[in-house]
Amino acid sequence: MKKSETSGITLIALVVTIVVLLILAGVTITLVLGEGGILDMAKEVAKRTNDAKEQELKDFAEYLQKV
Repeated sequence: MKKSETSGITLIALVVTIVVLLILAGVTITLVLGEGGILDMAKEVAKRTNDAKEQELKDFAEYLQKV
């Protein structure tokens, strides 16, 4: 009988790798799209920035009227 030498990835290693990648993908999707996630935070920050710009323009217009 000949002893066969195999090299490569075993099925168990492949399955473990896929499971780890699926867990990481699930965590990432939750962080990005979930309630209070990155997209929600970005929308909130954009709204605050626009509100601050509008307030600054109003304040500047009032200042110019006084001067």
